[in-house]
Amino acid sequence: MENPLVSAIVLNFRSPQPTVECVLALLKQSLADRMEVIVVDNHSEDDSIGVLRNRLKGYGRVRIIESPRNGGFGSGYNYGVRFARGKFLLINNPDKLLQEDGVEKLVQKMEREPAIGILGPKLVHGDGTYRFSARAYPRVPDIVVKRTFLRHLFPHVLERYLQLREDPERERDADWIAGGCFLIRREFFSALGGFDDRFFLFFEDADFCRRCREAGKRVVYFPQMEARDRKKRLSEGGVFTLLFTRVGRAHIASGFKYFWKWGLKND
Repeated sequence: MENPLVSAIVLNFRSPQPTVECVLALLKQSLADRMEVIVVDNHSEDDSIGVLRNRLKGYGRVRIIESPRNGGFGSGYNYGVRFARGKFLLINNPDKLLQEDGVEKLVQKMEREPAIGILGPKLVHGDGTYRFSARAYPRVPDIVVKRTFLRHLFPHVLERYLQLREDPERERDADWIAGGCFLIRREFFSALGGFDDRFFLFFEDADFCRRCREAGKRVVYFPQMEARDRKKRLSEGGVFTLLFTRVGRAHIASGFKYFWKWGLKND
């Protein structure tokens, strides 16, 4: 395909079945004939590549590439963007499944409003609940309270951080958008330097949105488009998970890097 309008980047790490499901859903998009799908295997070192190549063979709009190393979430997406040719980039984790006109709605919104830098949908779980994905800039207490019993003692902290009092059906600007599903212009992604790959996992999205806003562009939560999201999160769990698992330690390390980079300010 020459000059696709949208390049959808899907990052796989040892989850080939959800990745295949995600890609097949993207190929059913109303804009599918103007899209390319780039699947990045983030050095899974399992049977992912074989599964992906077997299940996705014959789809001309799909390209499967292998990252030479696992540098984390941001690094994997940065690698995939190198191969992208679209005017817009859809950053899309395998556990996010868009409604069939979802990409079209995102593109139309971005084209109407050039001041938008990052546009993210409403994320809805399979049971009908939704994820609070449009958030305030994180502070140290937010991270501690969210991951410990202190959330029961200081509910106002989570109300501010997760914006719990906001109407999930109302479009609005946000400090940052979590969730691994957003649209951005490829030129702007490159101008920002992509994700800061010093963040192996977690906080790379908060940092990226912050740099978007520092560059004078808007970060917009757009509930007129929904994406189905897996309910169980890597960032879930209590203090034990935070301290004694690899994912938890990555969360702590990225938190230190984020606050070292941005300081303790949250405006």
